Amino acid sequence: MLSPSGWWLVTTPMDLRCGMDRLLVHVRDQLGHDPFDGSAWVFRNRSATRIKVLCCDAQGVWLAVRRLHRGHFIWPRAGEDVWTLERDQFAWLCAGVDWQRLSASPALALRV
Repeated sequence: MLSPSGWWLVTTPMDLRCGMDRLLVHVRDQLGHDPFDGSAWVFRNRSATRIKVLCCDAQGVWLAVRRLHRGHFIWPRAGEDVWTLERDQFAWLCAGVDWQRLSASPALALRV
């Protein structure tokens, strides 16, 4: 069963035609992280209608794809290469909900 130690959102769009090997190299070479540390890496396409989740565990590599039929995935603005997510934030992201608004503290939500 897939249960990553952490969730990382890659902010720059990727060509999702690539497979797990190219994504592993991207995490290692471009982002400077160890792709085999048990974390899940979430990539999106340019239009933000598809995501790929890459995760390595002791037995192998997981690669999952999700596509929205309507709308797009809510993604943070560029500025940092990766964002860290909590498990519930990832669940909201997969549902196509604005997880950043739901995750904001009530004091921050009142200021917006």
